[in-house]
Amino acid sequence: MSSPEIASLSWGQMKVKGCSTTYKDCKVWPGGSRTWDWRETGTNHSPGVQPADLEEVVKKDVKTVVIGRGMNEALQVPASTVDYLKKNGIDVLVLQTEKAVAEYNTLAAQGVRVGGVFHSTC
Repeated sequence: MSSPEIASLSWGQMKVKGCSTTYKDCKVWPGGSRTWDWRETGTNHSPGVQPADLEEVVKKDVKTVVIGRGMNEALQVPASTVDYLKKNGIDVLVLQTEKAVAEYNTLAAQGVRVGGVFHSTC
């Protein structure tokens, strides 16, 4: 199963190819995607992305995780979150969201088992 392409990104809106839902923030993995609801884990811009935000994606047997920090990079990614991924043998890229989506799509097109979490506003 391949990772779905992120078809479009604009402030507050993301579309994933093959999915009719418009996301504000989303999680993607080989074969699927869903809304990334920060309330599920109590995530805020600071301290930012937690390992709990990534567990679902990690369980999909991904090789790489791309984290989109927002258009203005307001969303933080603590070292403990990066360490969590590395300890699971997963490569991690932390980028501004437009760059993150471009990198994610490149990896997906190459057939890499890539997943990601993306924040589409600040």
